[in-house]
Amino acid sequence: LNTMNKAARNFVSSKPSYFQSTRGYKPGADRPVRYKCGFTNTILDVLRARGWQEVRGGNNDDTDWDFYWCDVGWMREVFDHLYLEEHMRVCHFRNHYELTRKNLMVKNFKRFRKQLDREFGKLEASKMDFFPASYELPTDYHMFVEEFKRQPSIWIMKPANKSQGKGIFLFRRLKDIVEWKKNSSYRSPAIQQTLPGNSGDTEREIVETYVVSKYIDNPYLIGGKKFDIRYYVLVVSYTPLKVWQYREGFARFSYSRYSLDCIEDTFVHLTNVAIQKLAPEYDPEKDCKWSIESLRTYLTARHGLEKVEQLMRAMDELVIYSLKAVQKTIINDKHCFELYGFDILLDANLKPWLLEVNASPSLTASSPQDYALKTRILDDMLNVVDMEGRLTGNERRVGGYDLIWNDGPVTCDDGGCHFTTSPVPVVNSFLGCRNDRDKQLRQLFKHSPTPKKVSTIS
Repeated sequence: LNTMNKAARNFVSSKPSYFQSTRGYKPGADRPVRYKCGFTNTILDVLRARGWQEVRGGNNDDTDWDFYWCDVGWMREVFDHLYLEEHMRVCHFRNHYELTRKNLMVKNFKRFRKQLDREFGKLEASKMDFFPASYELPTDYHMFVEEFKRQPSIWIMKPANKSQGKGIFLFRRLKDIVEWKKNSSYRSPAIQQTLPGNSGDTEREIVETYVVSKYIDNPYLIGGKKFDIRYYVLVVSYTPLKVWQYREGFARFSYSRYSLDCIEDTFVHLTNVAIQKLAPEYDPEKDCKWSIESLRTYLTARHGLEKVEQLMRAMDELVIYSLKAVQKTIINDKHCFELYGFDILLDANLKPWLLEVNASPSLTASSPQDYALKTRILDDMLNVVDMEGRLTGNERRVGGYDLIWNDGPVTCDDGGCHFTTSPVPVVNSFLGCRNDRDKQLRQLFKHSPTPKKVSTIS
């Protein structure tokens, strides 16, 4: 903890070299960007380090800020009732949950897959086959039972609107679902409702929505242990769709060796840090993570460059098709952007499977290395959002972010993809490649225009 606090103090007090001549605004001519932040973790450190002016206190409907890192509750309750100036930015889209709430994600993916099949055929629709057979319970219970009888394998249950592994369990038998339905620990808080048409004396408890999915029981293992991959995607517009992908991320390993002998053991089957840190042998100093760069190097050594390139292209495609599935559903707003955390699992054949998408990826660091990674991700995110007005709008790379989609695929045609074996143009993606962001940012901002003035808020 002391090491983490020292790292935070050093970051806030330091001045990144690429900000020396362009950071902030000239005293007396313009004012600094005003920001409001509803969190006290890494994002607050990053905002303070930029030299912006913090706005504290006030009411939820105050708009004396230019940039607001808000929570999803504020978006739901307050955003629609505010008038925002042209330059103001907030960190969520109004209905981000269409992608990040598990049951809605499944619904939107199934709809989009049917649309692709209808309009372009089965080959195009097969590009949505990156998520396993899934059903919403209790709504789709009978459809799930039919599928279960056809595929009587292991399935996994997840609460639709919870994170950090809460409420997740695996099962092999249908009778386990019956036991789940009777178990109050898997119900939402007791909500008593009067049924329509009754006199008021009939009440029932509402069962919490779950998503049940076929369990990927052949995961790719390293050292006999299961892992998943978290990588970061920044969407600055849905209409048109404009997507940036960060070069860095990490693989999260379980502390126990993988086995199907005991599917009740969450330390074996769930890789969430919130779960793994409860394991008896957990050591916070080890921080059981690999960088994506280390993972890519390992996989290349084991399987060769061409196979790993195919994997990375599949991961890029997974991101784009996930976003296109909700593009027409998400309410686009020029004031909004979204930093997503994509969680995927690799199976034994190096096929990526989407586990979930997070609209509020954890920004609380678990180690000094994790803190350094998240400060880079967030600092470069602010460079892309560009509250200072230093970018031209034609950039394809900003720090560790690469533009992979701009109303169509952004291809790597400037010689930067010399390592590829693909005979066709590839997407401008460098996931798992070296992130020389400091050098790139110095070059990018060397001849940057004078920062634009932020309109005075009355």
